[in-house]
Amino acid sequence: MTTVSSPLNIRKAAPADAAAIWSIIGPTIRAGETYALPREMTEQQALDYWLADDRETFVAEAGREILGTYYIRANQQGGGRHVCNCGYMAAASAIGRGVARAMCGHSLDRARKAGFRAMQFNLVVSTNERAVRLWRGMGFEIVGRLPGAFQHPARGFVDALVMYRTL
Repeated sequence: MTTVSSPLNIRKAAPADAAAIWSIIGPTIRAGETYALPREMTEQQALDYWLADDRETFVAEAGREILGTYYIRANQQGGGRHVCNCGYMAAASAIGRGVARAMCGHSLDRARKAGFRAMQFNLVVSTNERAVRLWRGMGFEIVGRLPGAFQHPARGFVDALVMYRTL
């Protein structure tokens, strides 16, 4: 794996980051292969989702270039609020360069500091093999398989995985 050439900095997203965040999440949403979000979401709808008040959003940058973004939020309310959920997206130019791994590591630290006891990924598309390998390598277990739960634009109905890690 080729890593990012300059040091990676992960910081809270700022309003000025919106265009860079859209340049990352827009193509991923449009592709429709890894997120259960409407492919026709407008830029504003996507940013409203990614930067919503119920989550904390971060960006990963090398130099002045934003290479990835993630959010962390409580997965449920009430008795389930001690388990968090995250969503990660990296720029196409950052795939395979360690950005997603760095963001996941950062999110695990952030979750612990925020008092979460576990992290759960609700819907990891089974055909997203790179992500499944990464999450397993970061200590997540597949705790559920949802047969045909995701409609992939090229492969049809594929399984989705629920992945979980105690903190």
